[in-house]
Amino acid sequence: MSKRLRINEECIIFSKLKDNIRNSLLPLAKRIPISPNLLTIIGLAVSIVTAMIFARGYVVLGGVFILISGIFDILDGAVARASNRMTSFGAVLDSVCDRYADAIIFVGIISGLINGNIVPYPLFLVPDWLWCSLGLIGSYLVSYTRARSEAAGARSMDVGIAERPERMILLVLGAFTGYLVPAIFLIVILTHITSLQRLIQAERSLRTGP
Repeated sequence: MSKRLRINEECIIFSKLKDNIRNSLLPLAKRIPISPNLLTIIGLAVSIVTAMIFARGYVVLGGVFILISGIFDILDGAVARASNRMTSFGAVLDSVCDRYADAIIFVGIISGLINGNIVPYPLFLVPDWLWCSLGLIGSYLVSYTRARSEAAGARSMDVGIAERPERMILLVLGAFTGYLVPAIFLIVILTHITSLQRLIQAERSLRTGP
């Protein structure tokens, strides 16, 4: 089995898992009286609190709050589907808030590392804050390469295994185990690989045409 085929199968597995989680939440979502957009904003607010927690050095608690923000991130889409309130603006708002949440959490971790509130874990003589910065850049590139490629007319851009849920899972595991910086190192590697995969996919799609 080729490496590319294995990666594509892993993407399909993650995609099916996320769909199953969303579908399982539909009965609960129907009982939630809050609008999907408000849930999205609440999730962003939780991410801001998460950043402040990391900045103060409470790493495990920060991992717990990432999980809480993830619940809101799942619920907003589930409520939108259950209440038939899926809108184009809602999708844009969700994407923008996700980018803010990604940034603010990494900023909180960087603050905690620079101020000595989070135990450093130097890898390959690279400062911890730099790994965090590269992780943030990679996270943005994963989203940007897909959005820009699809805007240019590329198809089938759902490739790679470093989308936001996977990145948040890695952060949570790193926070709970005490290996936060190694988890961010993995995010750096996986996000940049995913961005490269999407660039290659975009080139092939745009070259062959619709």
